[in-house]
Amino acid sequence: MSDFEPMLSGNQSLCTKFTFVAFSSLEELQIVLFIVFLIMYLFTVGGNLIIICLIWVTPSLHTPMYFFLVNLSFLEMCYITSVVPQMLVHLLVETKTISVEGCAAQMYVFAILGLTECCLLAAMAYDRFVAICYPLFYTLRMSPSVCLKLAAASWITGVVVESAQISWIFSLPFCGTGKIEHFFCDIMPVVKLACVDTSYHEIVIFVVSMLFIMSPCFLILCSYMRILLSILRIMSATGRHKAFSTCSSHVLVVSLFYGTALFTYLQPKAAHTPNTDKATALMYTVVTPALNPVIYTLRNKEVKEAFHRVTHRNPLR
Repeated sequence: MSDFEPMLSGNQSLCTKFTFVAFSSLEELQIVLFIVFLIMYLFTVGGNLIIICLIWVTPSLHTPMYFFLVNLSFLEMCYITSVVPQMLVHLLVETKTISVEGCAAQMYVFAILGLTECCLLAAMAYDRFVAICYPLFYTLRMSPSVCLKLAAASWITGVVVESAQISWIFSLPFCGTGKIEHFFCDIMPVVKLACVDTSYHEIVIFVVSMLFIMSPCFLILCSYMRILLSILRIMSATGRHKAFSTCSSHVLVVSLFYGTALFTYLQPKAAHTPNTDKATALMYTVVTPALNPVIYTLRNKEVKEAFHRVTHRNPLR
């Protein structure tokens, strides 16, 4: 079967496949890139699996904060898996193609997980807000049922919003060479391949991004403003340090995730270039997920202590 099928217009054709050309100019480095990205992928998946198992077997970590961390770790494993394995295959083969249906499936998974992470980070900020600002009511306000509802709301929001948006994007006709200046099916590089004027679609995508990326970000900022005010009212330096330490890991993860997300999806169309898009995409698809396990182990005293206890009671460590 050819890569294109006839379209209504005589000199145009509908794409049935897309071709990734992100690394076409780096042929001599593709083996090196394959090794680097494979190591980062295995490290990310392994690190997040360790966090999940560690929390699972440690009763003292069965708290709302670590319930959300388990969700985040699982999400990060799925997030990086939606992009990196295919990228690794394409670094080893000459034909770097994907069907339109496969591209849609990848974008569904990636976009749903991305928005779910936005909402989940907001839920984690709310958890820290209640723990520090209303410690006496923490067990009541962050009961298991409340935690389950917050996590479920995060996943449902991601699935509903992004399923509608991606379905709408793939209702567009795609034609031309089918070459994507990227290493996976990200939203804007794919929209650029449409045969029709996409100005309206790009405006809607921008508005949706503003609403559903900035709303959780606004909630996180409000939570941490209240947290900061509460911490500053603590008289003892030890108390302030302890309160700050419970939030530091989350603040770092939020900064990494939202820094790249805001730069990618909320910058003007004129500012988008293939090179900057690829660089920021590598940050939020590969680098940031790889850093999260490091942040939550090296900067979290409870996790480090639990890891120490588990490894020292296991003779095969």
